[in-house]
Amino acid sequence: MQGFERFSGESVRQCGLTHAQFDIVATLGNTAGMTYKQLGERTLITKGTLTGVIERLEQKGLVARQRSGDDKRSFCVSLTDAGVALFDEVFPAVVGHGKQLFASCSDADFDAIEHALGKLKQLITDAGAPPSPPPTKEIH
Repeated sequence: MQGFERFSGESVRQCGLTHAQFDIVATLGNTAGMTYKQLGERTLITKGTLTGVIERLEQKGLVARQRSGDDKRSFCVSLTDAGVALFDEVFPAVVGHGKQLFASCSDADFDAIEHALGKLKQLITDAGAPPSPPPTKEIH
């Protein structure tokens, strides 16, 4: 992940954003907005860091926060017009830059990567799950 961030960092920095800020803008792009919880689930940004990142994006005029109608303790975060314009300009450039990295990969390579990442995700999920109770022996 760090290697990919170094590779993609130049195009992200050129738009005046950190990786975390770009992650939020990219995640909010083409959506009506998300709660902090949804953003935390869809990005690699920890809950403790998320608030500061969103506050800095709000100071830049790229996102707006509104209280959620369902839960007054929750905020919905969405891109402003300036945020949408930045997303529309920068996201295709960053994706295009990323495509250069994977240009030599075949469909079979992508299938193998997807399979390996799925297996890794399952291993991590299983490691965080509570242990299963031992099987019980049926008495007939």
